[in-house]
Amino acid sequence: MFMILFFSVLLGLQHVFVLQGNDLHLDIKKPVVLDQETDLFWKFNNKNNIVKITPERTSIFNIYKERAEFGEKFTLLLKKVQHNDSGVYAAVIVGGQDQTVAEYKVTVQDPVSPVNLTVTNSSDPCNITVTCSTADLNISRIFRCDAQNCSQMEEKSLKATKNLSSLIIYLQQDTIFCNHSNQVSWKQSNKVIKPQCEINCKVKISVLKVVRLFLIQYFDFFIVTNGAITVGAPIGVAIIFFLTVMIVFFRKCKSQCFFFFQ
Repeated sequence: MFMILFFSVLLGLQHVFVLQGNDLHLDIKKPVVLDQETDLFWKFNNKNNIVKITPERTSIFNIYKERAEFGEKFTLLLKKVQHNDSGVYAAVIVGGQDQTVAEYKVTVQDPVSPVNLTVTNSSDPCNITVTCSTADLNISRIFRCDAQNCSQMEEKSLKATKNLSSLIIYLQQDTIFCNHSNQVSWKQSNKVIKPQCEINCKVKISVLKVVRLFLIQYFDFFIVTNGAITVGAPIGVAIIFFLTVMIVFFRKCKSQCFFFFQ
């Protein structure tokens, strides 16, 4: 699961990602002590003052009056952030010499769009083409499958990125997944691959084995009981041979590639 806020470190700044419409929480990890000669400001892009804290009072500037709150340990809360709230936020102690005690690079992101995953058979019956797409991203890859599993044919990464969001295809056991994500949200689609031929062949092989075993036991019993091979025995032997050939054929069918998807 993605958290509402995602933190990383970039060029000395803490990079914070927040979902549009959610609240932004910024704190100061360094100890801060204010006196009569020092004030603390939270600033946006080094030009807009959000809040001013002195030993006597806290003042929130007009543009942020309805949206900003000041908490314990000089924490800043900015409500329901929008894209124009993206930028650099800094907590600065102003006195004889200014000192920055916290600085964040904030990026407000939209939730990612849903994904569309399609899986189709290609001209080669053992290859399937997987396409994963969104409104502005699209990747397509080929997997080679047999009756037991599938594997990636291409060595390159099955991933595309745009505007800090990524689209990725991956295979886990008998399921192909398509993930669309950014730092604050994600969407997923998947399809289960079922080797239809293997299921059909197993049934056919089982039936043929039962019939073949019955004929072998029948002719063994007939020979033992009558003490001689009758005229019809060669026909029975031919039938048993034919069934054996068919079993071998259907075993090979298990390695053929016929798939359906869920």
